[in-house]
Formats: sequence, structure tokens, C-alpha cells
Amino acid sequence: MMGKSLAEKKGLKKLKTRETIKTVKQPIKRPFNDKPEMTKAAKKPRKKSDDKVANDSLLTSGHSLKELSNSVNQEEDIFREPSVFDNLLKALGSGSEKLATLYKKRQLEQEGRSDSEEDKIATFESASLSEEEDVGTGGCESSLGDAEEDDLGEHGPADMLEQTEEDETGDEDGNSDAGDSQDLEISGQTILDEPESTRFSFHRHLGHILTNEEVDELMKNKWKFKWELPAISMPVSRWAGTGDQVSMETNSDQNYGLMQKLYNHWLDIYKTSGFSDFDTSRQRFFFSLCSSYRDILHCNKKPFYLKGNEEDSSIMDAYIMHALNHVYKTRDLVIKSDAKLAKHQEGNKEEVLRGGTFLDQGFTRPKVMFILPLGSIALRVVKRLIQLTPISNKANVEHMDRFSEEFGTGDVEDDDEQKDGSSKSQKPAKPADFQILFGGNNNDHFMLGIKFTKRSIKLYSDFYSSDIIVASPLGLITKIGEAEVEKEKDVDYLSSIEVLIIDHADVITMQNWSHVNTLVEQLNRMPFNQHGTDVMRIRPWYLDGHAHFYRQTILLGSFLNPDMNALFNRLCVNHAGKVKSMTEYKGVLPKILLEVRQVYERFDAPSIAEADDARLDYFCKKVFPKIKDSIEGGIMLFISSYFEFVRIRNFLKSQNASFCLLGEYTKQSDISRARVWFFEGKRKIMLYTERAHFYHRYKIRGIQNLIIYSLPERKEFYPEIINMLDGSKNMMCNVLFSRFDHLRLERIVGTSAAKRMLSSDKNIFVFT
Repeated sequence: MMGKSLAEKKGLKKLKTRETIKTVKQPIKRPFNDKPEMTKAAKKPRKKSDDKVANDSLLTSGHSLKELSNSVNQEEDIFREPSVFDNLLKALGSGSEKLATLYKKRQLEQEGRSDSEEDKIATFESASLSEEEDVGTGGCESSLGDAEEDDLGEHGPADMLEQTEEDETGDEDGNSDAGDSQDLEISGQTILDEPESTRFSFHRHLGHILTNEEVDELMKNKWKFKWELPAISMPVSRWAGTGDQVSMETNSDQNYGLMQKLYNHWLDIYKTSGFSDFDTSRQRFFFSLCSSYRDILHCNKKPFYLKGNEEDSSIMDAYIMHALNHVYKTRDLVIKSDAKLAKHQEGNKEEVLRGGTFLDQGFTRPKVMFILPLGSIALRVVKRLIQLTPISNKANVEHMDRFSEEFGTGDVEDDDEQKDGSSKSQKPAKPADFQILFGGNNNDHFMLGIKFTKRSIKLYSDFYSSDIIVASPLGLITKIGEAEVEKEKDVDYLSSIEVLIIDHADVITMQNWSHVNTLVEQLNRMPFNQHGTDVMRIRPWYLDGHAHFYRQTILLGSFLNPDMNALFNRLCVNHAGKVKSMTEYKGVLPKILLEVRQVYERFDAPSIAEADDARLDYFCKKVFPKIKDSIEGGIMLFISSYFEFVRIRNFLKSQNASFCLLGEYTKQSDISRARVWFFEGKRKIMLYTERAHFYHRYKIRGIQNLIIYSLPERKEFYPEIINMLDGSKNMMCNVLFSRFDHLRLERIVGTSAAKRMLSSDKNIFVFT
């Protein structure tokens, strides 16, 4: 503990309060979140003259601080408005004699009075009681009722570990995690002694209580990236971050914040793989970024299916170890608190809890969530998670056979060329990255709970008893939709997610990114039901509605787009700050095998909201008149988004143009017919979308003129599309772009060329 204050030396205990948000939303019909309304006196702005005398309605005893002025006249007034936790205690106390007594004792402690002092003013308390009843508590009666009051102070099924499995405190690790135990005993001093580079560790990050000023600043969503660091093994990339700079120094003596058993196991696996430079490795550095508990945006990760298996696996190992570290530290914190509480008799447990030492839980148990696009990727992540779990903690992995069957590799769907009679032994018609990504389980609708116990891992555990939830965006959105329709269902297990990891975001953009926005907005909301939670041990910032300020979001992908940027800037408000990767691209033009004249035409757009309209207007007035009277045909329009696809389709219909469609929602029979019509010249124009190319990788024949209406998000698609001009007499491609296409443009032509093209006075640029 730090040095005692003058008040402590005089026998007065230091007031432990938590500041809440200035604007408190009106409670809805959620029994677990019912709060007493503030009295009229409490709502009035406090004046300097009011600091000496506290409003009687705010004190359960009705005793004013003015009567204590003789004993603390040399001290500053220690009165502060009751926290949400105090209000919750008061509300629950109306239905429980034990909690009412506890709330009363807590108030005495905050006023610096003992039980004996309370006896002396009993008469005054009785006299002021009638006045307090007249003021009223504004609906503070607990809706939990007598039926649930017996559960308070005991382990709830949702957020507590099962006693039959975890009645021991993990002593099999010996002194391996002594540091964590010390953190719990003297957490305040230990955290303050941490170096600046690691100050947002597990205990410090979750133990920090936000002030009103900090909350107001976070809600402004204004972030200043003050520092930059070179990215390990990525020569053209760098890291930029807010707040204090992340240290690149090695501190293996401190295990980089990992629990000892996790660190030893990870190091053994790393060395077994043939590596020996763990301290300077990419995965160690990325783990250090994760363990700083900042929000991370890393959208230049080379995926495993694009010859980036080593890089992708290193990043995956790092965030899995961070997730395991968070789960096991949370578990150990709860178990050690249970052990300490078990030493106290039932009668004085409430007295022990009132000190705030055991505030170690959220509303529900799940703390980590993985959002992944495909079943095959979920299989890859979960199998690696099991491998990285220490042997002593995975003596039994329940339901592994079921998991392997449901998420395992299925038969690869025959492609069109094989349906036409070609042999599978021949060179595959699809690119290698397509076969690797879609060669396994392509299910995009799944949700899986994983529970960790002392010696086992349980797959398919109930979500409320799980530590980690693995889900696809569609799978989770389905659950959210069901909860909105069916009253008996809810998604309260999303209320206490503290680490959110979204991997392969680039693949998710080819599904439906709006699902990601919806599910992130759903996280960290107040639950509808209690779910057996021990309310006496909930962290204060959960009760204050600040949980989203403590959630760490790690967003990973192979490219960055405005949707990802918007989510990172708008919905990621972690008080620890942000870190993002920044890259200079070389472009993919050298990968074009043909001598194609590529003409880039820049159009003006006043704002990003008007960019789509400006693009369509430019096409209708400048591009379409040149092709509508084409006799030869063979004109392919490549379009990035389905929204643009629909607009162009409607425009061509209005012009009675000869065209065919090849989009992501086009039926297979219509696709085959359209490809034949286009090749034979029966349809002069073909509309082809990026998502259709992503899921099918068709090689379109008969292209004579290529118009890229909007650049593809995935840079590797650009040379593939251009190379389809093989056999064309024209060998020319027209590309439309605006200044709002900067992210796509620099990935294709390179960062330097993109800057020149966007800042130049000219509007036409030619690459050959």
C-alpha cells in the first residue's frame, strides 16, 4: 500500500468511490440493471457551501457530515455521490436484510464512522427516518426479490467455475505464478511499479477506474497516433500507436506478461519447431502488442492461403497465447478469491466483500471471442489453441471427435472444368490460393463455446459456462436475431467479452461486413437477466456501463478498407489506446503477363457519400456512349460491389443494351448460359462482380475490351482479370477511380504512384 493519508492516521478510513458517467440512461425493464433514481437533492448541482453538509437523503443513516466536522475539521470534505455499486447495494438491500445491513456498514465506512459511533446517533437516525421515507428511493426496490437473495455471495453457474472440477487453487504449478498471486495481494503497489512499456497489463488494465473526464474524452473518438516503430520481418511496414510507445526491448525474465506455465509450454513448442530466436521473433513482438491491451488494427497480414503460412501462423500463435493468458489469469483470480472467501465464516462474508477486494468478475463468464469467416479456419484456430494449452490443462479434450467431424475437411466441390470431363489429375484450373482457402470446410454459419477447467478442455460447452466463444459473423447474427424475436432467449453471454479477435477480416468483407458492425455493437451491453452472477463481485466499470471502454479489439486481415477503418475508429474505444500497422505498397502491375495498355481515368467526387453517384454519372456520360454502338462486343465490366452491380444492371436495362450477368447471386444454370452467350457474341456486355470471382474464380473467355468500373479490394485479383485479355485484339483496359479509392489504388499501382495520381492536375494516366 502507498503511504497513509492524514485521515487514515487519525483513524478514518479512506473513501473508496467510483466516478460515474455524467449522463445516466433511464433504466429499462432489466431486473439485473435496476438502479434507484436520484433524489431531487442529489440531482441539484453541488455548490461550495454544500460541500460541508451532505444531503440526508444520500445517507442511509440520515446523519449529516456536519455533525462530524469537529473530528475532521482539518481534513478536506470526503463526501462524494454514491457509486452505481452503492446504488445497486441499496436497491438489492430493500429485499434482503443482509444486504441492507451490508449497505449500512458500507456507508458508515465511507463516512469514517465505526459501529460504536453509529450506536450513539441511533436516536438521530430514528428521527430522520421518516423524513427519508418522504423523499423516497425512486423505485430502488430490487426486482431480484427474495427468491434470488440467497444466491448473493455464492458462485453463480454462469460466471463461476464448477466446484466439482476446480475446488483446488491450482497449486500444481507451484511457485510458477507467484507473481500473479503477489499482484492480487498488493495489486496497487505492484501495478505502480510496472515499467511504462508494460503498464497496461492484465491487472492494471482491468483494475483502472475511469474518471468522468476520461470517459468524455473516449467518447469523442479522437485519437492521436504519436509514435512509430518498424515492424519485425516486414521491411515496408511500421507500427503507429497512441499513448506511450510500446517497448521493443526483450524482458524474458518477466515472461512478457505470460503466466509461467504458458510461457514454458510456448517456448518448448517454438524450439521444437526448429526456431531459437524467440525473443526477437515476430510472434513474440505481436504478443507484446496484444498484452498491452490496446486495440490493434493489422491489415497487412499475409494470409496462409497466399504463401504466407509462416507469418499468418506467427500472428495466430500470438493472439491465441494472449487469449489463453487472459482466460487463465481470470480463472486464477476467481479461484484465489474463492479460496480466501472460503476461509471466512458465512456470517462475515458480507463484511469481507464490502472492502471491494474481491471485485473480479463480469456479468457472465465468457471473456474472449474469436470471429472467423469459415469452418476450415475455425478448425485451424481451435486445433492450434488446444496445442498451445499446457499439457497439464488438457488431459481430456471433450467432444473432439464431434468437432473434427463438423469442422473437418470435406470433399472439394468439383469445378466447372472437371464437370466438363477433364481429369482431376490434370493441372487444376483454380489458383492455388483458392484451393487452399476453399479446399476445406466452407461453412460460414457456426458458433462454438469452449470451456477450460483445471485439467480439461470442453468443446461445445454452454455459452454461459464457456470461457471462449468461436463464431462466424452469420452464426452470431442468427443468435442475436433469435433473441430479438423469442423472449425466452437472450445473448447476455456477450455482455462481458473483454478480448475480441477478428481474424481474416478480408474474407469476411466478401461475406457481409454489416454483420460485423452489428455484432460489435451488441457486445458489452447490460444483460437482461442475472444468470446466477454474484453481484457482490462484479467489477465496478461493468455496473457503470463502461465495459466497452475495457474491451480489447484485435482486427486482422490482408488488406484495409473504409469499413474496417470505420469500425476501428468508431466502435473500438479501449481506454488503453490503439496500435495500427502502416504499409507502403509496391503494387502488382509486374504480375501482369500481357502487354496491356491500362488507362486510368480519374473522376471528381465532392465527398465519399457522393462518390458512388459520381462514378455512375461518369460512366453514363463518358464511358457508355463509346461502347453502346459497339458491333464487335466482348466488353466485360468488372464491378467491385453488389450495390454498384445493381445500379449498372438497371442502367443497362433502361438503355436496352445487350448484356448478361455473372454475380454472386446468379444461379449456376444462368452463369453457364451467360458465359456461352458472351463467348459466342450473343451478348455484347458482361457484368462480373468481385465476390463472384472470389467464390468461383471463373476464367471468362471472349473478352475484347475490359472496363474496370471499380478497382477490386483484393490486389491479387487485378492481374488475374487483366490476364483474361489473352487472345484479345484490343489489349486495352480502362479503369475508373477517384480520390476516395486511395486504399485500393495504392495496393495495385503502388503507394508512390497512387500519391502522384491523386495529386496530379491530370486526370488520365497510362500504364503499359
